[in-house]
Amino acid sequence: MRIAGAPISWGVCEVPGWGHQMSPDRVLAEMRDTGLTATEFGPDGFLPADPAEREALLTSYGLAAAGGFVAVVLHEPARDPLPEVERALRGFGDAPMLVLAAATGRDGYDERPVLSAEHWATLLANLDRVAAYVAGLGRRTALHPHVGTIVEGPDEVHRVLACSGVPLCLDTGHLLIGGTDPLALARAAADRVAHVHLKDVDASVADRVRGGERTYTEAVRDGLYRPLGAGDVDVAAIVAALDQAGYQGWYVLEQDTILDAEPAPGAGPVADVRRGVAFLNGLKSVADVRGR
Repeated sequence: MRIAGAPISWGVCEVPGWGHQMSPDRVLAEMRDTGLTATEFGPDGFLPADPAEREALLTSYGLAAAGGFVAVVLHEPARDPLPEVERALRGFGDAPMLVLAAATGRDGYDERPVLSAEHWATLLANLDRVAAYVAGLGRRTALHPHVGTIVEGPDEVHRVLACSGVPLCLDTGHLLIGGTDPLALARAAADRVAHVHLKDVDASVADRVRGGERTYTEAVRDGLYRPLGAGDVDVAAIVAALDQAGYQGWYVLEQDTILDAEPAPGAGPVADVRRGVAFLNGLKSVADVRGR
């Protein structure tokens, strides 16, 4: 498996006030030491903006670039998303994947608007515009259904699949939290999956998010995410379904977390990352989990 990491597993996040932000040197060193071979970029400012400097830093830790998460407002008719996408791509270097989220225009992931038909038409058209623009630069786009964005729940995911051609980032955690069965989606739409984020989730906490009892941010603090294999997402069966369909992209191990302070050396999020890598390396073959 091509297993990559993401800085959010170390609590590094673009949301203002999210929590303590660890340094790039420590995060990248711990990625390397857990056996990860690539990473997504993380939020603006985490890595150098200059693509050559960014590549040199990642190379110094033995890491390739798997891509970058970029949240862009796509639903407003008077707002062209392409200049924002172009700016984001300046730092990508050779990174192959733009992981695109349909931003609400608000900070954080705890509130989102209900769109009109006009706004939906704009969003769907912009998805194809962005994907075509990025393809013209030799990269791919994957839309990330994400809690607290415009494309969150099953109706929205299916609308995107039916009314646009953009590939998906299959995020096992955000899909489940939003109400979509990630295994069913992996089996039904594997040909649309261009990128994968692997998370495991405590379904009881996810239920409280869907029910409005907890915000997404509160739920992350409450233990929404579990180490791979310790939650309620059938990660093994999802990997098997994608492998059987011929998926060749990255599996990005991504467990959102919030830190209150700098962990002691050798402690902190790295323990869960290490457990996740071991779980994935334990999937010996597709045949081992095909019958699940």
